[in-house]
Amino acid sequence: MSDALIAQAAFAAAVAWGAGLRLYAVVFVLGLLGRFGGFELPSALQMLEHPLMIAASGLLALAEFVGDKIPLLDSLSDTFHTFIRIPAGAALAAAAFGDSSGGVQLLAALTGGSLAATSHTAKAGTRAFINASPEPVSNLAASFGEETLLGAGLWLAFVHPALFLGALSIFILITFLTLRWLWRWLTRPAARPL
Repeated sequence: MSDALIAQAAFAAAVAWGAGLRLYAVVFVLGLLGRFGGFELPSALQMLEHPLMIAASGLLALAEFVGDKIPLLDSLSDTFHTFIRIPAGAALAAAAFGDSSGGVQLLAALTGGSLAATSHTAKAGTRAFINASPEPVSNLAASFGEETLLGAGLWLAFVHPALFLGALSIFILITFLTLRWLWRWLTRPAARPL
């Protein structure tokens, strides 16, 4: 696989995965990088560089940043955004391969939607578990942790694409193990200890 294809795959995977965590932040960062950062976005994503798109995604990212720190509001937002983040992740991944054939774009969309669903489900599932605790500190820590993870993931995808793809594989494995544990926690009889 060529370096250019690895970079393109890492970019598509990163924006789809990131959309599952913080869609508006991903769109905002891409718009800023394309407009001011000297980063050439794929042609299908260059609309994100428009000032109105940057302003709108910036406001939505700010609202999501604040709302994500409030227990239960974060879970309500995650529930609502299930129907937005996953298709948006698929669309962003497909757009990253906008100059490729229809089959490649379809494969990117399916993979991107799956990555967005994985990161979104991990976020929503762990937040539901954390919200079962009455103290707000764990919620704040989880929110800031997700933002740090998103920033580090995007940076890694842009600077070290192959390393990002490896780290993403580990994230997916950890996510499935965590979701399995959460499912067992949710479905356990009340009398049985963890």
